Amino acid sequence: MPEIRPCKDFSFREFKFAHTMMFAIDEINRDTDILPGIKLGYKIYNDCGSTDILRAAMTLVNGLEQSKTGANCTKTQTVLAIIGHSGSTPTMSFAKIVGRFNIPVISHFATCACLSNRKEYPSFFRTIPSDYFQSRALAQLVNHFGWMWVGVLSNKNDYGINGIATFITAANEEGVCIEYSEAFESTSPYHEILRIVNIIRISTSKVIIAFMSHREIKILVDELFRQNITGLQWIGSDAWITDDSLADIHGQTLLIGSIGFAVRNAQIPGLGPFLQDVNPSQFPNGIFLKDFWEHVFDCSLSPSEIRMRCNGSENLRDVQNSFTDLTDLRFSNNIYKAVYAVAHAVNNIVSCEQKNSIPNATCLKLIEIKPWQVLNSLQSINFTTPGGENVFFDDNGDSPARYELINLQRVNKGKIEVGTIGYYDASLPKGQRFSMNDVQVVWREGKYQVPVSVCSESCPPGTRKAVQKGRPICCFDCVLCPPGEISNTTDSTDCLKCPTAQWSNTRGDSCFPKEIEFLSYFEIMGMVLALFSFLGVFFTTVIMLIFYIYRSTPIVRANNSELSFLLLFSLTLCFLCSLTFIGQPTEWSCMLRHTAFGITFVLCISCVLGKTIVVLIAFKATLPGSNVMKWFGPLQQKLCVVSFALIQVLICAFWLILAPPFPYMNMNHYQEKIILECHLGSAIGFWTVLGYIGLLAVLCFILAFLARKLPDNFNEAKFITFSMIIFCAVWITFIPAYVSSPGKFIVAVEIFAILVSSFGLLFCIFLPKCYVILLKPEMNTKKHVMAKMSNDIH
Repeated sequence: MPEIRPCKDFSFREFKFAHTMMFAIDEINRDTDILPGIKLGYKIYNDCGSTDILRAAMTLVNGLEQSKTGANCTKTQTVLAIIGHSGSTPTMSFAKIVGRFNIPVISHFATCACLSNRKEYPSFFRTIPSDYFQSRALAQLVNHFGWMWVGVLSNKNDYGINGIATFITAANEEGVCIEYSEAFESTSPYHEILRIVNIIRISTSKVIIAFMSHREIKILVDELFRQNITGLQWIGSDAWITDDSLADIHGQTLLIGSIGFAVRNAQIPGLGPFLQDVNPSQFPNGIFLKDFWEHVFDCSLSPSEIRMRCNGSENLRDVQNSFTDLTDLRFSNNIYKAVYAVAHAVNNIVSCEQKNSIPNATCLKLIEIKPWQVLNSLQSINFTTPGGENVFFDDNGDSPARYELINLQRVNKGKIEVGTIGYYDASLPKGQRFSMNDVQVVWREGKYQVPVSVCSESCPPGTRKAVQKGRPICCFDCVLCPPGEISNTTDSTDCLKCPTAQWSNTRGDSCFPKEIEFLSYFEIMGMVLALFSFLGVFFTTVIMLIFYIYRSTPIVRANNSELSFLLLFSLTLCFLCSLTFIGQPTEWSCMLRHTAFGITFVLCISCVLGKTIVVLIAFKATLPGSNVMKWFGPLQQKLCVVSFALIQVLICAFWLILAPPFPYMNMNHYQEKIILECHLGSAIGFWTVLGYIGLLAVLCFILAFLARKLPDNFNEAKFITFSMIIFCAVWITFIPAYVSSPGKFIVAVEIFAILVSSFGLLFCIFLPKCYVILLKPEMNTKKHVMAKMSNDIH
């Protein structure tokens, strides 16, 4: 290794990467199946700044110097491939330069998605997946656990900025909201760190996506620990989630429970003994190994006043540290695969019988191989490592994106202990890429309960989300669904209208059939109306019976007994027809109720009209020289009643033929229930039937009014007048009440009008007669009936 300047800090991880590369090269050189007769060489450069990186890159481009070991070997004029760097930004700085010379660069740890740009970095390859996939995997991870409100922190470099930009885009697609997004560097001033820590303190999100290196996370956690800020769930990128150096910082317990994706772990057979055999005697002039040895054994390889002299008995087999640890070889395996990729690419070129040889290429000697040929060969390699892992690159130089979901579970003796709790494979269909193991997960600060991080609590069924003005979509209020609409899922964005025949329940989370309303016999109002209807029938029957028993008495005979019995029969039908309006409307009941009502009432009014005419004609007949009664005898009276009734029958017949009433589910009057009613079919038919009844009633009222002062003992015109006043008043009042009444009340109004008008006719016309018949029999004589009339005439 060349002499290099000592760096500020010694990195065990990078030192282990270097020796893993040396092990892979040594293993290949001993393998007779790959590059037989050819030995691979290497040169390692340290990274203590961008200047050193660019100087090393230019040295490699211009050709290698003679090895300081003095080994005699045949080598190419220009390096065939470069392995490294661990960071994205340093890799970008030199990969763009060497790309112009078609020298392949294979990185084991540079994950920035920007390096997949083939126009900018035409010779770049990597054995670690691009951050494009890790960022999208992190977004799916956050969504999987319902963390809709998160904070985002990153490096202020290409790795962090590009990684977080991809994450934010993917998070928006998953419906995750970002409360804050900040970036800083390990070299940022202290006040910048304090500003970010204060943002974390006052934020409401409890989950932080930390897309940064182990250096930045150490600085941040150290300050959070100093200020006693706890209760945070960390989601880490692969740059720090498995780094053992986290165990050495203050407040390392704050990171317990952290989860994040890392490339899958692997085993490298033979690497353990190789690392344990590392000794300063292997590279006497190597400053790397000297610093490492003195740091591990706390002794000095050269005379020193600070440390005691190393005695030569030190051995790495007796040491347990991150360098000798073989439990986590995720990134060391990437170095191992990178070296093998170069070896297979060169082998494809020098071997004519290789199946994966470059098309149209001829067999070349090692001295004749050019970097661009290795570059082309790398694009087509597909091999399996001694550990059984398949290696290939896509068109952008990327490796397959396969991750393990890592859970940082505890810190023990300067080492972090992690567990694999899930997997992510970008090659699978979208819904199958992320999966969880059935294992116990340790969450923030060692707890076993999944943390919650939302801007607003979930909206329960029966409500919908209403975004708060000026805030992200994850911040919302829960608004109750309006009547008739429901939401049956949590966090519903809209309420769904119930089907036409259904309505929402009180919770607003389900629809149920609407209540069907009609005037039923089983409700109080229906029972009361039916009771009065039967009372009307009962009273009518009783009066009819009284009239039949006393049919030969003067007061019954004087008032036209035949019309009286017909009127009583008509009133009985009127009371009974009100029952057709109660109960669930059917096709037949709808047709029956209106036609029966119309015909029976016309029959009733016709009888009253006949009795009124008889009163007037009978009075005229008592005058000297009058002969009118012969023109309006019993036969004419019956024909008059039948004629009036027949007209109504014809009107009803036309109504039923042209547009009959029918059952109708009225869903417009009430939103929450259905009114089951009888649709008129033809409004003209209904109002014609009603109008005809009204016409006869008015005519009857006028005639009765004209006859009201005739002899009291002889006629009943006065009582007919009272009955017609009640009848007309009821039906005039009925019209606005009918039009304005809702639902079943419109039927109740109609029944009420039928019953009141029927009772009015019954009591006004027949009650006075029954009073005389039963209680004043002395007045029920021919002499008494005729006496008053004679006195009035003379």
